[in-house]
Amino acid sequence: MPRVALGLAYDGSSWQGWQTQPHRQTVQDTLETALGRFAGIDAPVPTICAGRTDTGVHAAMQVVHLDTNLERRDESWVRGVNAFLPPSIAVQWAQPVSDDFHARFSARSRTYHYLLWRGRVRPPLWAGRAGWCFQALDVDAMRQAAAALLGEHDFSSFRSSQCQARHPVRTLHRLDIDERGPFLIFTLRANAFLHHMVRNLIGALLQIGQGRQPVHWMPALLAARDRRLAAPTFAPDGLYLSAIEYPAEFLLNETDGRSQLLSPFTFA
Repeated sequence: MPRVALGLAYDGSSWQGWQTQPHRQTVQDTLETALGRFAGIDAPVPTICAGRTDTGVHAAMQVVHLDTNLERRDESWVRGVNAFLPPSIAVQWAQPVSDDFHARFSARSRTYHYLLWRGRVRPPLWAGRAGWCFQALDVDAMRQAAAALLGEHDFSSFRSSQCQARHPVRTLHRLDIDERGPFLIFTLRANAFLHHMVRNLIGALLQIGQGRQPVHWMPALLAARDRRLAAPTFAPDGLYLSAIEYPAEFLLNETDGRSQLLSPFTFA
């Protein structure tokens, strides 16, 4: 059966995460229902995603695949499925792919951004779309601590107790912290992420930025492999799945706007 890949963006504020649930208030349930209506069948169309996002987490670029006999032009997939989706979810592109493409297992890396507002008062215009920290932050100390996280490590200290991954070892390729006016923008790229891993890393970095822990606390946490010793899980509001990288053979990495980030990340 032919396979189609879709690029998806969504505001996760009103959704209970990606993965299907009995109450059906999830991005996956909503997308699969829309696909069924677009296909003219009275049933959801199953999909596989590149990375499951949690409640309140957003996506500038989620990738899914589905198997279907429905033949439509790429643009028809985009406009047709979007006609059955709410304003907070939209297909960005569609492309036929080979049978050996898998949205999850073919991915080489995932990139997340975390958008953090620094200010004395919480920002109502960014409610649900950016995290907030009112304390002063030592960004240089946070960058020093972030450097200890790069490479292949056992990230058990930053893994949710509900994580279903077979092992806690991940390779973190990038962890940058950029200052853009009142925002801090964290960029994290890894081969894959554990459940709550990004939010737990952000929480630990903020402990160091606030002066509650020294820089060398970060490598000590890695070595301890004990979630109980680390910082609380930080808020999901500012977390965005922003890019998925695939091998060139699948032709999904062209610079045609598919990997463009949401506007907050381009603020000067």
